[in-house]
This record gives sequence, C-alpha cells and structure tokens, in this order.
Amino acid sequence: MKESAYLKQRRVGINFNEAQQAEICLWAPQAERVEVALSDGTSIGLQKSEGGYWKITTDQLQPGDHYKFILDGTRTLPDPASLSQPKGVHEASAAFDLNAVEWTDGDWQNPELNNYIIYEIHTGTFSAKGDFEGIAAHLDHLIDLGINAIEIMPVAQFPGERNWGYDGVFPFAVQHSYGGAVKLQELVNTCHEKGIAVILDVVYNHVGPEGNYFAEFGPYFTDKYHTPWGQAVNFDDEYCDGVRDYFIENVLTWFRDFHIDALRMDAVHAIKDLSSQHLLQAIRLQVDALMEQTGRRHYLIVECDLNDPRFLDTPEKNGFGMDSQWVDEFHHALRITAGEPATGYYSDFQGIRHLEKAYRDAYVYDGQYSEHRKKNFGRPAKDQQGSKFIVFSQNHDQVGNRMLGERSTALYSFEMQKVLAGAVMISPYLPMLFMGEEYGETNPFLYFVSHTDAELNKMVREGRKAEFAAFHSEGEAPDPDALDTFMQSKLQWDLLQKPQHQTMFKYYKALIQLRKNNPALSNGDRSRLTALSYPDKNTLVLKRWEPRQQIVCILNFSKEKQAIPAEDSIHNWELLLSSADEEWGGPCGENSACQEVNKLIIQPESILIYTRKDA
Repeated sequence: MKESAYLKQRRVGINFNEAQQAEICLWAPQAERVEVALSDGTSIGLQKSEGGYWKITTDQLQPGDHYKFILDGTRTLPDPASLSQPKGVHEASAAFDLNAVEWTDGDWQNPELNNYIIYEIHTGTFSAKGDFEGIAAHLDHLIDLGINAIEIMPVAQFPGERNWGYDGVFPFAVQHSYGGAVKLQELVNTCHEKGIAVILDVVYNHVGPEGNYFAEFGPYFTDKYHTPWGQAVNFDDEYCDGVRDYFIENVLTWFRDFHIDALRMDAVHAIKDLSSQHLLQAIRLQVDALMEQTGRRHYLIVECDLNDPRFLDTPEKNGFGMDSQWVDEFHHALRITAGEPATGYYSDFQGIRHLEKAYRDAYVYDGQYSEHRKKNFGRPAKDQQGSKFIVFSQNHDQVGNRMLGERSTALYSFEMQKVLAGAVMISPYLPMLFMGEEYGETNPFLYFVSHTDAELNKMVREGRKAEFAAFHSEGEAPDPDALDTFMQSKLQWDLLQKPQHQTMFKYYKALIQLRKNNPALSNGDRSRLTALSYPDKNTLVLKRWEPRQQIVCILNFSKEKQAIPAEDSIHNWELLLSSADEEWGGPCGENSACQEVNKLIIQPESILIYTRKDA
C-alpha cells in the first residue's frame, strides 16, 4: 500500500463508505480464488488486485451482517481483520461500521506526555461488571485521585471470556464480552469528556494459539526467528509487505477510528525485523503523517527489555522514535531495596545503589556485565527527557507473574507501601499505578485464561505448575482456567469505605497533587537531579530542582530510625509530606521529622519531602 493510502480510512477487512457500501479487502497472496460467504448462504467473489490483495465493493453486506471468507473453495474462515467476533474466535465475523458512533470530543486535547499520571486497568477485573461500562462507572474515582491517563490491558478478541489479553487472535476486533467496538468508542469519548487520556495495550510480537487462522491466509509467520510464543511474525521475510501493512493499519485504526491517545506496544524486543526500516520506525512515520492530517496528538509507548536508547532516538538519528518506554529495572531495584529476595531476574539488582542509579540514569544496566544474562548489557540513555520512561512499584506483569499473584499489600508493611508509592511519584519519570494499589487492594491479581480448547487449557495448567515447581511449599499454583481464579482477582471497591484503605487513598491523592503542584517534581528534567544512597542505612536522598524551586526527598527503607547528614538548618526547609505522620496512618505526630546537630532524623520505613523556602 502507498503511504498516503493509510491515512483516510482503514484499508483492510470490511469498511463502509459514505454510500453505505461495503468495501472488502483481504490479503491472501497465495490464494487462487477468494469469496465472502454471507449468512444467507450466498457468496460474493472477490477480484484479485496488486500486492496479494483481493477486493470488491458491494451493497449485499450491511453493518451487523455475519460473514466468512472462502479460500480456493475449500477453507471457510473468519476475517483476520474482523472488527467484531460476537460468537467467539472460531465463528463468523460481524461487519461493523466504524463511522456510526457520534463523537463529542472534538475539543479534546491530549495532554503533554510529561504530565501523564497513568493508571493501568484490566477490564475484566476492574469492576463487578467486568466490561467497558464498568470502567466508565469508576472514572470519577480516578479523577478524584488525580489520574489523567488510563492504560487498558489488551482488548483484542481472545478465546472465551477471561484472559489477560495477550492471547488475542483478532487484533482489530474488540473483545465481545467487554462490550465490543462500540462500547470501547463510547468509553474513549466519555474519558475525553472527563479529561482523561486513553492508552491501549497492543500486541504485535506474537498471536495467541487458539483461533489463530493467520497462516491460512498467507505467510504471516516466518521460521527465520523463534520467540517464546513460537513462530515469529513475518516482518522481514518473503511476502512481509502485506504483514507490515496489516499491523500499521492496526495502529492507525486505534488512533483514527477509536480516538485512542496512545498505544503501549507489548514486548517490542520480540519483534524480529532486520528490514532497512524497522517496523517501529515505519509506524512512527505513519503516525506522524496521521497527526499532521488530523491535528490530533498520539503517543507510542513500548515495553522493551533491551536497554537500547535506539528505540527512543528520533528517526533522524536512525532511531525508532518511540515516545516512551516501560522501565522494569526501576521496579526491580525498588523492590530489592524494599526487601524482595534477590532470586530469578531480581538477582542482578543490588538494592539501594541500583535504585540510586535508576533515578539518575533510567537504565541500571547500561553497559555493565549482567550475571543473570551472562553478558555485558545495555547502553546509556543520554539526552532523554524523563517522560521517555515509565516507572511503577507494581504492574500486571510483576504482580500476576508471581505464583500467588500477591500485590504489595501482601508483601510489605503499610508504611513500606507508602514509601514505594512515594518513590515512584518523586522520580523524574512518568508514574504509573496498577489498579487498586491507590487504596491498598488486598485481592491478588492472578494469571487466568478461558480457552475453549480443553487440551490447551491442560497445557497452560501444567505449564504454570511446572514454572513454580520449586515453590510447592507455598501451595499449588492456582488453576488459570478456574472461574474462581478470575473472580479472586476482582477489585473490592467496598474496601474504600474502611479507614486504613481510605487513608491510603488520601495519601496517594496527596502524592499526586504534590507532583502536579511542584514544578521541581513535575518538570521531567533529568539534568536537574542528584541521588545519593547510604547503603549501610538503606536510605536515599533525592534532590530535584528548577529555577524557581528546590525539592529534597529522603527515603528510609530500613526498619530503624536513620540519621542523615543535613546540609543546612532544617528551618530553611518546608516539610511538604511525611509518610510517618498520623494523618497518613503513620506512628508519629508533628515530630515525625526532627533534627539533631548537623543530622536529619527520619522514621523507619518512611519518606520525607521538603521544599526550600528561600529558593
């Protein structure tokens, strides 16, 4: 497809023009004959076009009609670019008119990325309803908290009704049990009316196992590479142009037709592409062109495990031009500092010294030898603004990939939970919360699926047990297919009525307001920052500043009071927040911070945040 062809409307699958005719386009480069089978038993032959595409425009198919494609008269399959799978991943697709929704967000302005306060949501477990309407019902709670961007875990159609979303097999089809495409559009519209940006998690590095019919249509996969999920998606082998077009179309569809504000692309290190123009760079250029045409702003965020700033560098520097990335290493260093055992991938992290480096350099490993990886790893991320990195104390992966799905509430004291929250909010990076942490949710977030293939469910169950075989003393890994596993992972909104949970919510709210209201915390300028750790005290001092303000943050991760050298009299500083104060459920009153000769005393497992009065 030509570059300009992407921008006006979706170019694959079934789309309706202004005359309400169905414009049908299927990529099947090795087929000899293609038809679309209608629900009334009739079929329409498609015409072969250039580039392996088959096309036709017809008025015999209307919005809501069910259909399948017939390849070479023998294989009848759902549409790989389907927008709706109302009866599941194996059954007929339903035609959907992307233009039917009445948008009212014409005045919406996507905030500057540096101002994002992100909140990660799993649609099925966020609310009792477990759908997009359930999310909408709690938006006022998020506004009260101070959130201005929600990140929704993948919604591409998956088998059954329960899944994290990373087993999706119809990248364009919105999960029917969540409410489908129209309800997602309505949710985005409502979010924009309330001042909330929407980030959507998408998966371009693999396709789930059940209902995956891509190989029937063409060479969507290649044996050149191997991934943890099997065959790699074909982004640089023979026939790859049609595959690249497909996923670029997917990006543009979310932005143009669903008004999504940002995409978080899952595990892009598993996208294998040695093309002269990497897929991510091609996506960047097409999104830039779309933004120029529409005047709307969209962001591209990646999860990447390579510590390679090329993903963030601009295309002019031969980079991929991504706007931001998740930084797991900040999380790992933070958790080790808080007492997480140094096992598995945590074994590479040295606690507070590495947390100090994470504050300063974003990447902990930027060229050093990694014992876990058995090689030198990473490259320095110089000249990158703080908004280029997203940090967190927990997320769906770090919670859900534990055998018992324990949140911080099950692992740390109430006081340490407040320190972890503060550590994220004072960083120069974009903060992200995982749903429920703001009030101390106690339910776990477990791994769950609902494949309709019994054998596949058995394989997942046995694989999960084998993964945690060394942890049998802690009990059995919960059955991913059991309904109870899913139900245990639901948020308990009634906890907000209990005093300690109310206190935690108010504490998070205060932290977010501190970040928003103090320019030294919100500016994202990594050059105006110092971090100094005291390993023997398990304590760290973070200083941030800008021309009008200085901020000093002292974090004590130890279980003892600690004395930290004070540069000058505490009377020159105004205490903005002490997590140990009674107001936040702490053990101390007004004396939660005090000064001895040339020393500042900080309470166990607490954080102090000061601003200089005479700055």
